[in-house]
Order: sequence, then C-alpha cells, then structure tokens
Amino acid sequence: MAELGLTAASYALEGTPLLDKVDLQIERGERIGLVGRNGAGKSTLLRILSGALEPDTGTVSRRQGLSVAELPQEVPRALDGTVGAQLGHALDGGVLTPREIETRIAQTVSRLGLEREASVADLSAGIKRRVLLARALIVEPDLLLLDEPTNHLDIEAIFDLQDMLLQYRGALVFVTHDREFLRRLATRILDLDRGALRSYPCDYTTYLARREALLEAEAREQALFDKKLAAEEVWVRRGIRARRTRNEGRVRALEAMRETRGARRDVAGTVQGRLQDAERSGRIVVRTEALCHAFDERPVVDQLTTTIVRGDRIGIIGPNGCGKTTLLRLLLGELPASSGHVHHGTSLEVARFDQLHAVLDDTKSVRENVCDAGDTVTIDGRPRNIVGYLEDFLFTREQIRGSTQQLSGGERNRLQLARLLARPCNLLVLDEPTNDLDVETLEMLEAWLAGFSGTLLVVSHDRAFINNVVTSTLVFEGEGRVREYVGGFDDWVRQRPTAALAPAAVKKQPRPRPVRQGPRRLTFKERRELEELPARIEALEREKSALAAAMAGADFYKRPGPEIAADTARLETVEADLTDLYARWETLETIASAER
Repeated sequence: MAELGLTAASYALEGTPLLDKVDLQIERGERIGLVGRNGAGKSTLLRILSGALEPDTGTVSRRQGLSVAELPQEVPRALDGTVGAQLGHALDGGVLTPREIETRIAQTVSRLGLEREASVADLSAGIKRRVLLARALIVEPDLLLLDEPTNHLDIEAIFDLQDMLLQYRGALVFVTHDREFLRRLATRILDLDRGALRSYPCDYTTYLARREALLEAEAREQALFDKKLAAEEVWVRRGIRARRTRNEGRVRALEAMRETRGARRDVAGTVQGRLQDAERSGRIVVRTEALCHAFDERPVVDQLTTTIVRGDRIGIIGPNGCGKTTLLRLLLGELPASSGHVHHGTSLEVARFDQLHAVLDDTKSVRENVCDAGDTVTIDGRPRNIVGYLEDFLFTREQIRGSTQQLSGGERNRLQLARLLARPCNLLVLDEPTNDLDVETLEMLEAWLAGFSGTLLVVSHDRAFINNVVTSTLVFEGEGRVREYVGGFDDWVRQRPTAALAPAAVKKQPRPRPVRQGPRRLTFKERRELEELPARIEALEREKSALAAAMAGADFYKRPGPEIAADTARLETVEADLTDLYARWETLETIASAER
C-alpha cells in the first residue's frame, strides 16, 4: 500500500484551479522533487499532503499510522523558547527514552550548526528556518515534506542536508529552486503546471529532456487544433444554415471546440527583459590593499589585496556568518575598513540586489517601488508604461496596484529584478538573488547576466548558478582569510587546498585506497569474473533499455501505483549495478593489461 495517495483532487484559489483532478501515489523510500512556476500551487499541494489543507473535491488516503513532518516556506511568527526546547517539543508524545531524545537533539543541532541554548526569538529568519528544518528531521517521520529547504543554508550545510536525506528511509517530497540539489536527490519529478500534475520517474536531468519533448508535442497539437477551429469559424461566417439537418452535427462540433479552446490554460509566459548597460566604467573597478575588518576583535576580512577590473564576474563563497555581505559593503565603500585601503574606479553606476529586500518599501505599491509616482520607466532610452513593464515580470494588474507587503518571497525577488533592469548600471551586485525564484526565472536571470557587459559581484550558495555565471571566486577560508580562485564552484573544489574544503564536501571525495607493493596479478576467480563481465553488462543494458522504453510509453502511468514504483526502483537498481560493473571491469582489465 502507498504511504499517501490523492484521487481526483482539486483545489482553486480565487477561481483559478491550482490542482485540477490530480492523482498521486507516494511510495516509501521515494525522493520526489516537486517543480513548477512560482504561484503554480506547489506549497498548496504540500499543505494538502500534510493534512493542513483539504482539497475542494477528491480524496486523500493515508496509510494507517502514517507520521508526517513538514518544513513550511514561511517562518511562523510564534516561535519561542530555546532551540533545544523546540526540538524537545517535536519529540513529545513519542516512544523514545530520555537518553534517546538527548542523543537525537545533540546529533541534530550538530548537523545543522545550531546552538542548543540559543533563544529562537532572537535568531535571524535564516537560522529560524534551520530550527524548523531540524524540528522536521528529528522526528524521523514516514513522510517528510520540505518547502525550499536550502534557502539561507550555506554550502556546507547543504552538503550535510543532502547526506541526511540520501540516508533517509522514509518518503520525501521537496520543493527547491536549487537545481544541483534536485539532481543529486530526486528519484522522481512531479511537475505541477496549469493545475495538472505529471509524474516523471527519472532524475532531474532526464526530466528536463522529457518535459521539453512533451511541451513541443503539446504545442504542435494545439496549433493543429487552432487551425481547424479557425477553419470552422470561417465556415460559419460564410452563412451556412445551421438548421439544416446535414449541418447540425458540424455546428455542435464547432461549439464543443469553442468550449475546449475556452477551457485551455496556455503555458505561463516567462519573465521578459534584459540588463541595461550604463556608460563603461574605468578599467579598474575596485582595488583593495591589505584590507582588514573585524567585529569585536574577531577578524572578518584579513589582509585582502585584490583588483577587480571591468568585466570581471566574481562569486563570493563561504559559510553563513563568515562576512560575505560585509565584504560586499567594504568593496562598495558602505562600511569603513578597520585598516587597509579600498580604491574605486571612475564612472561607476552601481545596481544592487539585496537578500533581505531592504531596497523594497512595503508602504508603497508594487508600481511605486519601481517608478515612484510616475507612469513610465525608461528602457534603452525610451519611455515604457509601468503596467506593461511589470506585466513582463508576470505581475497581474491587481498586484501592480497592490501593496508590496502582500507579495511572496519569489514575487519580491522578481520585483527587485524589475527595479534592477529599469536602471542602467556597469557594476551589478547580487546578494543571494536565487532564493524563492522558480527554475525558469533563474535560467532567464542567467541569460541576462550572460549578455551583461559590466562587472558582476554575486553572493550565492546555489552551486549551479555560481558555475553558470562567474569567472572567478573569492572564498572565505576561516579566520578572515579570503582567497581568489579561477572559475566557478566546481573549479574551486578542484583547486582549493584540502584544509579549505568544507567537512561535508570531504566526505564526497573518493578516498585513495592503499597501493600494494610489487606487481599485482589476477587471481583465478578474478580472471573468470573478467570473462563473464561483458555478458552481465550486456544483459543489464538490455534490461535498462526495455525499462526506459516502457516508461516512455503513454500507458505506463495508467498502471497501478505499486507496479510503477516497482519498475522505477528496478531501473534505479539496474543503473547502480551497471555503474559498479563498469568500474569493476575497468579495474580488472587494468590489472590484466599490466600482466601482458
């Protein structure tokens, strides 16, 4: 029996169906990534799965005794007591002994970098989210629901979270904008789009290819439908008398086509725009000499000497609290250095994206945050109506007139992007721009940055984003040391000294095996194994191809949930076995070659 199931479940918000008769089966051990545009209804679906919200129609079935824990996207205001007390409350009413409770609390606060005696009310919003994440993980539920779990986590914490979730034996459903997190964790993708929920029993990379093919096929079908509808409309306008018996069927078919077209929900548009380049800055943008800054005698930046030249794209990497935002403020001259010097180049036009949305005024409307009391913004030297401009960023007219305070996290980030693109700049500063953005908007932002001719400074824990947009990194390596590396996140991992590697990342690196002294020869058993490996690999490759072909068929998802889950699990097993067999073959073949 499935852990949880939805049958013909529907839910609408202000008349817009977020879920339209969706079916879903969640099996034990699945790690399901839920994807979709901002506002598609992902958080609503998680709330229905948790039991916090009931669907308008349809049924929700849960296995008897199923335990569920969740991490909401927004931090509740009523959080008090210490971190340890919050975790203890989560374990109240269970069957654990006091000693087991103590052990779990100690392990959880250590893994997530929390201080057990810290007062939750005094913590930042980001650390409060860590407390909520700890509270969900500590109970080890049968079904774990996580809404943007990587928000405000640094790279080391994200690695640790990945490790915990890869070892988690229950069912997991999570929403995240972090594409690398999705690639590493998800064994199935759920795509929520225009009220429909499609299941892709594959990893995230394979899902992207399958979804693209599905959307292309859908576009072709709709184009043919629209062409036929247009032809039928022409036929009606020519005056054919519908009352004639021989034409009544055709008229009824036309009316049905009109209803079908009226009920269609087209694919949501993408954010439109591009960065406006200001007049070129001088060649030297920022130069630092022995730059130092400390808080309470604790060094944050120590003896940083670097030169940022026009066109540089620099990512700033480091754990939470190390001083990344402080470094940005020092480089921009917003914060005086304890010692050392910061020199700025000429003709700098700075635009900044702030992770705390401090540039947004919640007392103003959405439109006023972009153009104050005016009706236009200037784009490429030409006036543009503010309503049309903000509609390019997927805001509705009601939102444009409404208060900024009513916007979600992703919508506030889109509004900041709209502000940025309305002003020419040659030095762009982005402080955690990816939080709460959907993947399509993230990819659009990356495309804008690719076409930007100015200088970029970006703080982000999103590994894929860093890899895609920067050409070098400034990395905090402890005790105020900031070191520069060429390339993005993956390039830093390859270049950095072992001591600078985060503990969680160390666990990801293959450990060198001891090398035997003297020549190594195959044993009799290994020689027979080497002879049999090609046939074993060929058999598994055939099975993998057959499973993949079956999953690509239109009827695959009409089968019972347990059968779908069994085939999906078998495909994962086959792929893992193939990886092991290819590695074993390479090892044995290398030894055999040395003998010859």
